[in-house]
Amino acid sequence: VVKDLGLHLPAISDRGVRLVSEGRTQYFALHGKTGHLVTAERIDREQLCRLVEKCVLRCELIVEGEM
Repeated sequence: VVKDLGLHLPAISDRGVRLVSEGRTQYFALHGKTGHLVTAERIDREQLCRLVEKCVLRCELIVEGEM
């Protein structure tokens, strides 16, 4: 994520970069040392999308300040 946005690692905390997911559980996070998008919680497809063929988890990446 950091590479795709053209940021440097210190900018993750300096610019307030954060991920926001729908609902209470945050399934994804940014790895602080690499800037990679990682899973933060176990994702159980059967529990989340029982009878749905296409299971989608949405999240937003928020970056404060100008890009």
